[in-house]
This record gives sequence, C-alpha cells and structure tokens, in this order.
Amino acid sequence: MFSTSRHISRPLRLTCRRSMETYTRRTPPPPPAEVASLLQGYHGQPPHSVPLAQVVSFGEDLSPESVVASANFVLSEIPRRLAQRVQSLDNLPFIVGTNPFIGRIHELYQDGFKTLATYPAPQNIEENWAFTRRLEELVGAHADDIPIMAKGFKECARYMTPEKTSAFLNSAIRDRIALRLIAEQHISISYSLREGGRGKSTKTVGVIDKKTSPKALIGMCGRFVSELSEASLGSCPEVKLEGQFDATFAYVPVHLEYILTEVLKNSFRATIERHGHSSSSLPPVTITISPSSIPSSPSRPAYMSLRIRDQGGGISPANFRKIFSYAFTTAGESSVSDPFDEGMGGGPYAAQHVGGSAAIGGGDSTGGAGNMFGEITGKGVQVGLGTLAGLGYGLPLAKLYSEYFGGGSGLELVPLDGFGTDCFIKLRSLERGGDEVLI
Repeated sequence: MFSTSRHISRPLRLTCRRSMETYTRRTPPPPPAEVASLLQGYHGQPPHSVPLAQVVSFGEDLSPESVVASANFVLSEIPRRLAQRVQSLDNLPFIVGTNPFIGRIHELYQDGFKTLATYPAPQNIEENWAFTRRLEELVGAHADDIPIMAKGFKECARYMTPEKTSAFLNSAIRDRIALRLIAEQHISISYSLREGGRGKSTKTVGVIDKKTSPKALIGMCGRFVSELSEASLGSCPEVKLEGQFDATFAYVPVHLEYILTEVLKNSFRATIERHGHSSSSLPPVTITISPSSIPSSPSRPAYMSLRIRDQGGGISPANFRKIFSYAFTTAGESSVSDPFDEGMGGGPYAAQHVGGSAAIGGGDSTGGAGNMFGEITGKGVQVGLGTLAGLGYGLPLAKLYSEYFGGGSGLELVPLDGFGTDCFIKLRSLERGGDEVLI
C-alpha cells in the first residue's frame, strides 16, 4: 500500500538552523482523494521492463496508425512508472520528505501521474497531436528534476546514509531515463509524421540516430566546453582526435552528448589547474575513436569505444575511491574561481529535455538550431552552465548513462597519479533496434 505516514491531520512545522540561516519545513499535504484512489489502483499494476525494440517499433514504419498506437503505449506505461516514483518518494524518511526541494519533486511527479492516468486515449492523429503537446509540457515541467533533487539530498545528507542515498538516486535516475526515452520517442515520431515523414527511415527512428557520429559529437561538445572554459577559466586545451573518424553507430545522441560533456569538463579543468592558464602551455586532451571490428549479432552486440586522455595530474587514491559517489566533488578545493561549478539550472535532464527538442528538430547529431548545445550556449555563461558540477553528480550520472543499455557498456577511469587520467567509454550499439535491451 502507498505510504501515508506523512499525512497527518494538522500542519507540522519543523524549524532548522544552519549557521545563521533559519528556514521552515512543512509537512507535505495529503494527495487529493482522486489521486490517492488512482495511486491505489496502480499499486496493483507495477511497471515491468519492456524491450527497447518495442518502443522503437512505433517509428520504424511511420504512419498515423503507428503513432496513435505509440500514444496508447505511452498512456499504458508511463503512469505505472510515475506511480512507482511517487511511492518511492512517499517511502523516504519523514524528515527527508519535508525538505522543500524533495517536496517539489513529489508534487511534480504526483501532478504528472494524475495528468496521464486520467488522459483519454487518442483515437486519431488530431487527438494524438493534442496529447503530444500536453506530453511536451510535462517533459518541460520536469526538466530540472535532477538538480532540484540534488539540492534536496545535499540538505538531507545527515538523515540518510550515503549507501541509501545512492540506492535511491540510482533507481530514480534509471527510471527517469526510461520515462524520458518513452516520452521523447513518442514526441519525436509525432513531429516527424506531422512534418511529412512516413514509411521507413534510413537515419533516425525517433530519438535513436542510426548513424550517430562520435567525431561530430566530440566536435560539438568540445566547442561547447571550450567556450565555457575560456569564459570561466580564461583558457582551454586543444581537443585532439585519433582513431576511425568516419565511424558511426546506432545510439541516442543526447546520452553521448552528456557523457562527453561531463568528462571533458573534468579533463579541461584538471589540465588548466595543473599546467596554468596560458593556452600555449596546455597539453591536449586526446580522444580515440574505436568501433567494434566484428558486426553485431543476436548473441554478440557491437560497441563503440572511446578513450579520453588528459594530462591533468590524475586522481589521488583518496579521491578515486569516492569519484563516482553522489555529492563527492573536488570543486572549491583549488583557488581557481570556477563557474564550471556554479548554478543549478541544467544537468543531464535539462540536457535531456533540450535533446528531445533536438530530436524533434531533425535528430541531427552534428548540431543545428535545435541542438542541445546550440540552445544552451546561446543562453550564455550567466545562467550557470556548470549545473550539477559542484554538487558531485556529473560523473556518477555520466556513468549511469553509459551503462544504461547494458551488455557490458560502461565508463571506467584509469588515473596515473601525478600525470593524468584515461577515461574509457564503451557504448552498446542499438543497430538491431534494441532487441535485447530492456528499459
């Protein structure tokens, strides 16, 4: 049963003091009767993993019928997952649930659940378009969930062990990736159909780009991080490419964009802090592209491998043990003023949100007006481009993204203390439509 442990008959105020700051915690209000009844009904319909191929199939041979079928799939699948997230938030310790940031996330999930659990199933393409616009609004409303949640758990660190916090966040973020994939896949194919696309696509199927180019994404992410580095640290190292420049693979470009951006931000900052702020004295960050030499098969998926090598001094053994822990950060340890580590207005799911717009704009992984980094860069450094850096979520999230599609995918750091760090990224190709991948 969904927990009602926080739903008491009269308001409770908890006043907490930290240094000279005083703020008030309020007991979250109980859900409206309609929502409580809906949640109880969905408690008997727990979400189950679905093949990525099923999600992708609605866009493989695009037609009005396939898009309407996709809308009905979204309405059958997402409410169950949202109900599970509401329940998981209900089950947090009471004091954590009273945190205003966690409370805000709880309210957003509850509202999103109610909207989709009561939305009538579209019967034709006109009704689907109205649903798609509503789904877009929900995606936008949840754009900053992860940085908001990061702030909440940072404030509640004393009330949960790091192990319990990590377990909750890993589950929440993995669920969130699945939710966004399902929602944005439908939004993308709905836009494609509306813009005249029909039949089979040779390049994109919703948010999956069958010809994702690591070289193009490295160039785009490198330019973005270079501009950020120049503006915030006064210089930037060169990005040097090696390997097979023409290699492509089937993947979700926005996932690779986020991974590359977070790793490059770390490499750039480490290089500048070790070698100084003169660009002429900075060694390059070298990226090697290495696709699988054996074609994929049902028993053996293909991979794209990347190595990102910097000469930023490596990672000390003490820090390396905690490098993938939530809330661990080296930000602020140096004397360098670092806007990489300021602000909280973005993060992977702001990136993921704009990535959905990129897919809608054509799914071009080489950039363009709808591209995630074009939009972010256009807003300027003043909006806090560091987002989750400084909160200690950047690398843990990049690792989650890299591992998400399974099959041995992942991100590994190999530091040479006193010299630099090699980051190995191995990503499973989705060229077979994700037959073996469950989300």
